[in-house]
Amino acid sequence: MVLDVLLAGGEIADGSGAEPRRADVGIKDGTIALIGAGDGVEAVRTVDVRGRLLLPGLVDAHSHAEGLIGSPELELACLRQGVTTVVLGQDGVSVAPSSAAAAPELSRYFAAVNGPFPEPLAAGATVAQLLEYYDRRSALNVAYLAPAGTVRASVAGFGAGPADPAPQAALLEHALDEGAVGLSTGLEYVPGGYAGPDELSALLKVVSRAGGVHVSHIRGYEQDAPRGMAEFLALAAESGVRAHVSHFHGPADLLLPEVSRAHRMGVDLTYDTYPYRRGNTLLAMLALPRSLQDAAPSQTLARLADASVRESLRQEWFPALAELFTRVTLSSVPAAPWAEGLTVPEAAARAGQTPGDLVCDLILASDLAVACVVQQPAANTPQDIRDLLKQPEHMGSSDGILVGGHPHPRGRGAFARMLARHTRDLGDWTWGQAAVHLSSRACERFGLAGRGRLEEGYAADVAVLEVPALADRATYAEPLRLAEGVELVLVNGQIVLEKGQLTGGRCGRALRRGEKVR
Repeated sequence: MVLDVLLAGGEIADGSGAEPRRADVGIKDGTIALIGAGDGVEAVRTVDVRGRLLLPGLVDAHSHAEGLIGSPELELACLRQGVTTVVLGQDGVSVAPSSAAAAPELSRYFAAVNGPFPEPLAAGATVAQLLEYYDRRSALNVAYLAPAGTVRASVAGFGAGPADPAPQAALLEHALDEGAVGLSTGLEYVPGGYAGPDELSALLKVVSRAGGVHVSHIRGYEQDAPRGMAEFLALAAESGVRAHVSHFHGPADLLLPEVSRAHRMGVDLTYDTYPYRRGNTLLAMLALPRSLQDAAPSQTLARLADASVRESLRQEWFPALAELFTRVTLSSVPAAPWAEGLTVPEAAARAGQTPGDLVCDLILASDLAVACVVQQPAANTPQDIRDLLKQPEHMGSSDGILVGGHPHPRGRGAFARMLARHTRDLGDWTWGQAAVHLSSRACERFGLAGRGRLEEGYAADVAVLEVPALADRATYAEPLRLAEGVELVLVNGQIVLEKGQLTGGRCGRALRRGEKVR
């Protein structure tokens, strides 16, 4: 056998939890063909990786890269951290399965988070069409969750109130059959937040029967997390579905007891976190009353343009948000890029407006697609981050939003920070544990067969780390800076990052639940 690539002389943390050991890694036809001594083995290309640590390609368990798949910007952001696979379809809103009527509204609603729908899918798409579109379009692998809000909007519209679960369940079952790895719910977003227990239970039973996972942006975080978790765990226990909480950040003294409660209830629970204490969300969600958003996004914009509504907001709504606005930095403002990187009061002062009027004008001018970074109250501490990521239920994520000129640094820094700060510097994980938290656990959870391990027969997704050089360089002030310390990455056996630069490879695959891609 002549190998395609031989990575010679490095140490591997193979994703089993075992600590690093010296081993060569041989690759043939996109698959790991050799783990061990490569002496005398012939290879088309041999790469000397002495002094480097090899991990299975990292998996971002919560990403918002829908509109950027195939862009060099996204690929560099991910690959420079060792990330080779992203899990999309988060927070209950994404591209598929969407109807022709719902797709433009869904795209408008979440454009500041996911980017606009890919042009060929802008008029609606099935999960099969979406996965076909993503396959080999990028250097990154893609897995996809069917979003409950998208399902609901496609069969029942954006309105508040209950909706018949039967047509939603049928559409979801089809999405899962086409390869979705599970269901995501966004219970603080429109329209998924209007779903009640009966509606959600019907969907979760479909997911449970299919062997998928329920991934949720729960109905309440921070101090309100116990309320959100109570609903989430009750639904999981009743449906038997495997359960996963998105961006489960803290405070740890509130959340870790919820993990223990899940075990007592017999709920199979995991969660993801990113190592920052600021969030990133839609400005409209944060700054406008829910009553303005209980319909399609086009109707929200029409209401916001009404002079009487604006006056009511000035008098009755915005005064209570004065302190919040000081903690809100505009990250993506298509109609006014000059405002990106400024707080709401700073941008208002520059525009000669009140903060409330500025917010309304920016949302209208940008067709709702305005995002912001939010500094949370000081309830969560660096110790909370450490306590939560040490748990066996944890896996890593970025919640990466790369839209706009001044995004949250987590999109370019979350995994680098977990490797450099939390593993190398603080010792929160050993390197063997890091490979589990950042790769193999997510592959197992989402049914990404044949991935997440450096073992013979597994897909050759490999991140090569120069451990002393690992660093996250993106900051809140300079969020576009790329991470350092990962200069060589292979995806499906092809070198896609070399000397820190993209090679132009388009070997990333669309990953379907339980399907081992060759």
